Amino acid sequence: MKKQKKINCIAVICSGGDAPGMNAAIRAVVRTAIFNGILVKGVMRGFEGLIDGDFIDMDSTSVSNIIQLGGTILKSARSKRFLTEKGMKEAHEQLVRNNIGGVIIIGGNGSLNGAKNFTSRFKIPWVAIPKTIDNDLYGTDYCIGYDTAINTAMQAIDKIKDTAGSHDRLFFVEVMGRDAGFIALQTGIASGAEAILVPEAGMDTTRLISLLGKGWARKKSSMIVVVAEGNAEGGAFKIAKKVKEKFTHYEIGVCVLGHIQRGGSPTCLDRVLASELGVRAVEALLNGKHNVMVGEVHKETVYTTFDKAISHKISFDKSLLSILEKLSV
Repeated sequence: MKKQKKINCIAVICSGGDAPGMNAAIRAVVRTAIFNGILVKGVMRGFEGLIDGDFIDMDSTSVSNIIQLGGTILKSARSKRFLTEKGMKEAHEQLVRNNIGGVIIIGGNGSLNGAKNFTSRFKIPWVAIPKTIDNDLYGTDYCIGYDTAINTAMQAIDKIKDTAGSHDRLFFVEVMGRDAGFIALQTGIASGAEAILVPEAGMDTTRLISLLGKGWARKKSSMIVVVAEGNAEGGAFKIAKKVKEKFTHYEIGVCVLGHIQRGGSPTCLDRVLASELGVRAVEALLNGKHNVMVGEVHKETVYTTFDKAISHKISFDKSLLSILEKLSV
């Protein structure tokens, strides 16, 4: 049996869009490494910093009082250079030059894809911590940032609902999620929306107009429709325009929540999840688990290959849409 090479120093890197809980994950990685006698270097600005060798030495003090902060103290960026053979080779050279024996990356789909391409060419092991408000990575029930994002969106929709009720308006609220409707599904139910439009279960404009018409017939004074940004019928503005053409007498408002969902102090759930996964990621590296994403499924730690985490589809509970239909009468 081949003896596992001892790791004396690891790097931690953030990549892609920011999400609440990333700092909590950084803190957990750094302190778990220190607990195990391992040196830690933080990589600034994602893959760009990795190519440029923009590393900082990290100790317990450098991650003090950050667990409650949104964003990432290491900064994050997307990198076109890392998509090239030259860029990956330069990144590898930087890791070797700094005696780094393993990398922990906190990121989403694009980040894991970058890690997968790198590890197919070079032997330095990587472990990923799933971070994305979209919650669309296979191999974990929840990704870091998702819980905070749905709570942020829910609170925003609650406020919009106050205005809708005060002025007898129909509001279309667009939430993030790229090609996944998890944010829209959860926040729509939690905020008492009349309809939810998601990529996984299409509702065409004709059906939506019929549903809204029934609401008006019941003399509903205000209504909310939550639209996932990746919905097949288009974004909130496009759908609102079609509905307005049918109901010219009704006042319609549109609100795109956008990047407000990605910021802010992480919820308790996100802080705990980030802490757990940060610890498990370091332990995975030290125990010889290479090129996997660490996740939590039904309260159990699981390890999923990069390729599987990226390519496998997440199950979408369409039964929740039928619950909404019953509750919106």
